[in-house]
Amino acid sequence: MVFGRTIFFVVLLGASAAFAQPIPVIPAPERQLPGPSGVEPTPDHLRKYTDCMRLARMEPLKALPAAEKWITEGGGMGARHCVAVAMFQSGRHAQAAAQFEALARDMGHDRPGLRAELWAQAGQAWMEAGGAEKAAQAQSRALELNANDPDLWVDRGLSYAAMQAWPRAISDFDRAIRLRQDDVEVLVLRAAAWRNARDPGKALVDANRALSIAPDHSEALLERGFANLARGSRPLAVADFERVLRLVPPGTPAARRAEAGLRGELPSAPAPATPPVGPAAPASPPNPAGKR
Repeated sequence: MVFGRTIFFVVLLGASAAFAQPIPVIPAPERQLPGPSGVEPTPDHLRKYTDCMRLARMEPLKALPAAEKWITEGGGMGARHCVAVAMFQSGRHAQAAAQFEALARDMGHDRPGLRAELWAQAGQAWMEAGGAEKAAQAQSRALELNANDPDLWVDRGLSYAAMQAWPRAISDFDRAIRLRQDDVEVLVLRAAAWRNARDPGKALVDANRALSIAPDHSEALLERGFANLARGSRPLAVADFERVLRLVPPGTPAARRAEAGLRGELPSAPAPATPPVGPAAPASPPNPAGKR
C-alpha cells in the first residue's frame, strides 16, 4: 500500500477465522513514473495510456479487449498494464496479479522504484484474490527494491495478519512506524496485532498512543476497550465501548463491535480490511527497461 496515497484502514476486525476477508486492492501511485533514458513515451502513446486506464477504471469489460488490441498494435508495457488493471476491476484478481508480476519481471534490473510499485500492485491483487501468502511474497519483492516506503511495510504486515502470522505482522508494523512516526492507523493495526498475539499490555500501549494523537478515533477506542477487557479492567473497557457508540452510527461494524465488547465478548480472530478501491493509473505508462 504504497507511494503517496492516503490509506484509511478499518482494523483487524474481530470475527471468526471463517469470516476473515482479504484486503481490497489499494490505489497505485498517481505520480509521474519516469521512463528510462531515451525511451520516453510519445505524446500519442501517453494519451492512449491515459484513456485506456480511465476506461479500465470505469468500464473494465470494455477496456480489456481494447487494451488487448492495443498490445497487438505495439502498445507495449503501457497496454499490458492497462490489461492488468482492467482484469482487476472486472474481478479477475488472480490473473491481474500474475500480469502485474510479469510486468515487474519484464522491467529488467533498471528502474527499481517502478518495479517496486508493480510488485506492490501484484500483492494487492493477490490479497483481493484471497492469496495472502502470494501477496506477502510479492510485497517482499517490492521491499527488496524499496525498503523506505512505510506503506509497503503496512501492506505486507496486513498480508501476514491475514495469515495470522502475528510476530511477522507486528515486525512489519514496527518498521512502518519507525519510518512514519505517530501514524494513528498503523498504531491501531499494531494494537490489534498485539491483541491477537495475546499481549493486551502492548496493545494497550499502542491504543493509548493512537488516542493521544486522535482522541475520538473509534477503532483506537475499540482496541483500548478490548485490551482493557482482556486485562480484566471491565469498567475502563465499558467506558470506551460506550464512547464508540456515541461516535459512530448505529448498525455499523464499529457499533456492533462495541456492543459485543459491552457483552464482554473478545474478538477471536482478525479480518483485516480497507475500503474497496481499485488501482489508479500512474501519470505515464511503464516502459520496458532499455526496450529489451
